[in-house]
Amino acid sequence: MFNGSGGQFPSGVFSTVEQAERWIATHRLSGMLTWYPLDVGVYEWTIEKKCFIPRKDYQKTPDFIQTFSSAHTGHYHYENGGPAGAGLADQQQAAD
Repeated sequence: MFNGSGGQFPSGVFSTVEQAERWIATHRLSGMLTWYPLDVGVYEWTIEKKCFIPRKDYQKTPDFIQTFSSAHTGHYHYENGGPAGAGLADQQQAAD
Protein backbone atom coordinates (compact mmCIF):
# COMPACT_ATOMS: atom_id res chain seq x y z
CA MET A 1 0.00 0.00 0.00
CA PHE A 2 1.42 3.40 -0.96
CA ASN A 3 0.83 6.50 1.15
CA GLY A 4 2.08 9.70 -0.42
CA SER A 5 3.89 12.29 1.68
CA GLY A 6 1.29 14.47 3.37
CA GLY A 7 -1.57 12.24 2.24
CA GLN A 8 -4.24 11.16 4.66
CA PHE A 9 -5.26 8.03 2.75
CA PRO A 10 -3.44 5.45 0.60
CA SER A 11 -3.18 6.38 -3.06
CA GLY A 12 -2.40 2.90 -4.35
CA VAL A 13 -2.58 -0.78 -3.43
CA PHE A 14 -0.42 -3.22 -5.37
CA SER A 15 -0.01 -6.98 -5.53
CA THR A 16 3.75 -6.77 -6.15
CA VAL A 17 6.56 -4.46 -5.14
CA GLU A 18 7.62 -4.24 -8.78
CA GLN A 19 4.24 -2.91 -9.91
CA ALA A 20 4.23 -0.37 -7.09
CA GLU A 21 7.76 0.79 -7.88
CA ARG A 22 6.92 1.28 -11.58
CA TRP A 23 3.93 3.42 -10.66
CA ILE A 24 5.90 5.41 -8.07
CA ALA A 25 8.75 6.02 -10.53
CA THR A 26 6.42 6.96 -13.40
CA HIS A 27 4.81 9.70 -11.33
CA ARG A 28 7.97 10.67 -9.38
CA LEU A 29 6.16 10.18 -6.09
CA SER A 30 7.38 10.63 -2.55
CA GLY A 31 5.99 8.62 0.33
CA MET A 32 6.02 5.18 1.88
CA LEU A 33 5.19 1.75 0.49
CA THR A 34 4.12 -0.60 3.28
CA TRP A 35 3.45 -4.34 3.29
CA TYR A 36 0.25 -5.34 5.09
CA PRO A 37 -1.06 -8.83 5.84
CA LEU A 38 -4.33 -9.67 4.07
CA ASP A 39 -7.52 -10.62 5.88
CA VAL A 40 -6.10 -9.87 9.33
CA GLY A 41 -5.47 -6.66 11.21
CA VAL A 42 -1.90 -5.56 11.92
CA TYR A 43 -2.72 -5.70 15.64
CA GLU A 44 -3.56 -9.44 15.52
CA TRP A 45 -0.74 -10.17 13.05
CA THR A 46 1.92 -8.67 15.34
CA ILE A 47 0.54 -10.56 18.34
CA GLU A 48 0.54 -13.82 16.36
CA LYS A 49 4.15 -13.22 15.21
CA LYS A 50 5.12 -12.32 18.80
CA CYS A 51 6.26 -8.86 17.66
CA PHE A 52 3.88 -7.20 20.13
CA ILE A 53 2.29 -8.34 23.37
CA PRO A 54 -0.44 -6.10 24.83
CA ARG A 55 0.52 -5.69 28.49
CA LYS A 56 -1.61 -2.73 29.52
CA ASP A 57 -5.41 -2.56 29.54
CA TYR A 58 -5.48 0.47 27.20
CA GLN A 59 -3.59 -1.61 24.60
CA LYS A 60 -6.72 -3.74 24.21
CA THR A 61 -9.13 -0.85 23.60
CA PRO A 62 -10.75 0.13 20.29
CA ASP A 63 -8.95 3.51 20.31
CA PHE A 64 -5.58 1.80 20.53
CA ILE A 65 -6.32 -1.01 18.04
CA GLN A 66 -7.81 1.30 15.37
CA THR A 67 -4.66 3.44 15.29
CA PHE A 68 -2.14 0.61 15.78
CA SER A 69 0.71 0.22 13.32
CA SER A 70 3.95 -1.68 13.50
CA ALA A 71 7.48 -1.24 12.24
CA HIS A 72 7.48 -5.03 11.81
CA THR A 73 5.48 -4.70 8.59
CA GLY A 74 7.98 -4.05 5.82
CA HIS A 75 8.06 -0.51 4.53
CA TYR A 76 10.09 1.45 2.04
CA HIS A 77 10.52 5.18 1.64
CA TYR A 78 10.59 6.98 -1.73
CA GLU A 79 11.59 10.48 -2.74
CA ASN A 80 10.77 11.86 -6.19
CA GLY A 81 10.11 8.38 -7.54
CA GLY A 82 13.31 6.75 -6.29
CA PRO A 83 14.20 4.66 -3.24
CA ALA A 84 15.31 6.39 -0.06
CA GLY A 85 16.52 3.51 2.18
CA ALA A 86 16.50 -0.28 2.60
CA GLY A 87 14.34 -2.41 0.29
CA LEU A 88 10.76 -3.45 1.03
CA ALA A 89 11.27 -6.93 -0.43
CA ASP A 90 14.05 -7.62 2.09
CA GLN A 91 11.95 -6.28 4.97
CA GLN A 92 8.90 -8.24 3.82
CA GLN A 93 10.89 -11.49 3.86
CA ALA A 94 12.04 -10.69 7.39
CA ALA A 95 8.41 -10.07 8.43
CA ASP A 96 7.28 -13.44 7.01
